[in-house]
Amino acid sequence: MSEEKIWYLAVGGISQGPFSAREILDKLSCGAITGDTHAFAQGGMQSWTRIEEIESFASPLRAARPLPPVPFGERSRVSDVIDYNIFGDDMQFVEVELDPGESVVAEAGAMFYMDPAIEMNTIFGDGSAKQESAGLWGMLKSAGARLLTGESLFMTVFTHKGAENKARVAFAAPYPGKIIIVDLKDAGGTLLCQKEAFLCGAKGVSVGVGFQKKFGVGLFGGEGFIIQKLEGDGLVFCHAGGMIIEKELAVGQTLKIDTGCIVAYQPTVNFDIQMVGGIKSALFGGEGLFLATLTGPGRVWLQSIPFSRMATRVFAAAKQSGGNKEEGSVLGSVFNIVGGKS
Repeated sequence: MSEEKIWYLAVGGISQGPFSAREILDKLSCGAITGDTHAFAQGGMQSWTRIEEIESFASPLRAARPLPPVPFGERSRVSDVIDYNIFGDDMQFVEVELDPGESVVAEAGAMFYMDPAIEMNTIFGDGSAKQESAGLWGMLKSAGARLLTGESLFMTVFTHKGAENKARVAFAAPYPGKIIIVDLKDAGGTLLCQKEAFLCGAKGVSVGVGFQKKFGVGLFGGEGFIIQKLEGDGLVFCHAGGMIIEKELAVGQTLKIDTGCIVAYQPTVNFDIQMVGGIKSALFGGEGLFLATLTGPGRVWLQSIPFSRMATRVFAAAKQSGGNKEEGSVLGSVFNIVGGKS
């Protein structure tokens, strides 16, 4: 890479820069950043990349460290490699194909159907390699984190116990919407998502808890202070309401979103809130007092309608005294008044 390029760094989910290549090397030498930090150069790179994978910065790192860590994308996978198929449109389910010995972990109650060769086992926590390496304390910590996100203490692992051929197990979405497929290895190893978004994933993925760092985001961002944090290098399947759209935000690019419509985002994305323009818009615009803002770099996933909003609309439209086949007509309204129905 040429030293004339303008560089940006993603530190703590916030874009910093611009920097020269010399300034980045100085930060590496003094320990202000590490080889795991993501960097981006305008006009010369397609996406954010770990510094240790950029040759002009990796060479000094190798000279300083005889045994540098292997880049994330080249490490041996910890999670199982699974195949899948998505079925349905508005009420989707995912069918996972497992080779002998492979496993998939899912939320309790998400299973739709499975082949006889699949063995189901309930575990405490998420059963990830990260949890297992921490022993009993890791199990308790994982289970406690799941309680904070509103999930059960237990998860279910489905393992192909047969000796040959593939076996299939399917998991159904809990309400109308779409299933999102994300390879955590390609997403940088971490994904932050709304509570209860996780449906299932390859065995080895850690389903933990994340905390909103900004008070305003936790108070008015639509998801509270606690969110789900998915870590690992395998496939994860998340579910959200309505239609789903994925957007790639460039450095400094900001997107204003209705609070509650954010499904998931990479940690490099800065999540904040801001007040709606004026008093009249805030009071009568129907969008509430605050809007969420996402600032790149990174990928975000958005949903057209949160389940909470869908449930509110259904409840508001339902007659508490029972439905009426003529409720949509003028004649039906007259009969309701005569009959004493409000």
